Amino acid sequence: MNLEYKYLLDGNFDPESKVWVYQSGRTFSMAEALEIEEMLKNFTAKWLSHGVPVKGAGYLFFGQFLILMADETAAGVSGCSTDSSVRLIKDTEQRFQVNMFDRTSLAFVVKDKIQLLSLSQLQYALDNGFIDAETLYFNNLVQTKAELETEWIIPVKDSWLAKKISFTKQVS
Repeated sequence: MNLEYKYLLDGNFDPESKVWVYQSGRTFSMAEALEIEEMLKNFTAKWLSHGVPVKGAGYLFFGQFLILMADETAAGVSGCSTDSSVRLIKDTEQRFQVNMFDRTSLAFVVKDKIQLLSLSQLQYALDNGFIDAETLYFNNLVQTKAELETEWIIPVKDSWLAKKISFTKQVS
């Protein structure tokens, strides 16, 4: 699985640009992905904050992650402009019958595929060898472009999940 995505990010955005990552409960079909990319393009072209255009970008990565980015060096993102982005994601949920707000569903790269796992199943998956400390995890809590580039896809041991689980049990 090719995990290279950084080259797709707009290089004209400040490293401190705000980022929001939304994970779908399933991979979108090709037709859905094309429609979503058009929705993202249309939204970011008209994204406003108090009537001022937001320097924004939208991405669909790996057919499952919607990412919105706003460069606040151009114009700050207000509550209203954030609300409009949330409406876009809710519209996506309804239109494609997916859940985009389930923060207990975690995404990992397992056997070259993105696999979702419930937070409640995390220790079990680790104890039984489905994942390990080096398994790549999509840390959707990143908040800036710089974090998206360096801290989005990281080993479990380097993520906030490491504090929630015990790596001591060995599989026999």
